[in-house]
Amino acid sequence: MQTRDPFPENEALIVIDVQNDFCPGGALAVAGGDQIVAGINDLMAQFQTVVLTQDWHPAGHSSFASSHAGQSPYSVIDMPYGPQVLWPDHCVQGTGGADFHPALNVHAAHLVIRKGFRPGIDSYSAFFENDHSTVTGLDGYLRARGITRVTLVGLATDFCVNYSAVDAARLGYAVSVDTGLSRGIDLNGSLADALETMAEAGVVIK
Repeated sequence: MQTRDPFPENEALIVIDVQNDFCPGGALAVAGGDQIVAGINDLMAQFQTVVLTQDWHPAGHSSFASSHAGQSPYSVIDMPYGPQVLWPDHCVQGTGGADFHPALNVHAAHLVIRKGFRPGIDSYSAFFENDHSTVTGLDGYLRARGITRVTLVGLATDFCVNYSAVDAARLGYAVSVDTGLSRGIDLNGSLADALETMAEAGVVIK
């Protein structure tokens, strides 16, 4: 069987939120979210640095519509850090919905970044909370490993993948997003907007 050469040591793969609640049957399912798992497993085997992110909310998180009287999922409210889409309760800490998809090869990961665990703020990006200033620690880890290039895949293209890719580009990494191994929610045109935003930030869309 022909094998591909591994990606260079200075390039990392970041796998965004491939969790049960974002896959079919989950609380915030992304259409086809489970269809990318096998391809991501194959890709992880080619990288020398692999990072997984995991949405990890406490019960009653401020990004849940159920935490705001009179609000429904997918409505938008103003939070101290800016507009916030309100979501169905999802990826609650310690629940099966927060677990990674059972077919994802988590043993291939060198680091798991949990995000969204602060009750009062959401965190789409792998690098910053949604205030764009509170760090997750991923940037420091990657720089300590000598990483200068990142490839992103996962869920969902138009939210957490998008925010992570744009932040990575702004931090100076060469960034690519593999859309064949990502899936989007496409909330009121959000997918097209995200692809445009990433391209404007210099992200290579594959």
